[in-house]
Amino acid sequence: MDVSNIRDVPTVSVARVPEARLEWVSKALCRTADPEELFVRGAAQRKAAAICRHCPVVAECLADALDNQMEFGVWGGMTERQRRALLKDHPEVGSWSEFFAARGKRRRRTG
Repeated sequence: MDVSNIRDVPTVSVARVPEARLEWVSKALCRTADPEELFVRGAAQRKAAAICRHCPVVAECLADALDNQMEFGVWGGMTERQRRALLKDHPEVGSWSEFFAARGKRRRRTG
């Protein structure tokens, strides 16, 4: 997702993006969305998060945003405020990617 035209949003060079991240980003439903629809504030965030409801990589997206402390936009179906609260409530989590992967394995074993 190219966000270079969004004010105050840090951009990442594709050359510096880990291969694992490129893999999940290529499957994200928002990959073709206008970044201006995803990097919004207030009530518009609810509309942006609706894209995430059926996304096959919502957990990977959220984990990436939490692990990298993304400040702007909707990531993994969560707003900036929701992600900050989650980070504050769970300081014990060192890697959200590992946390969600382990949670998924437990769910598959018990489900």
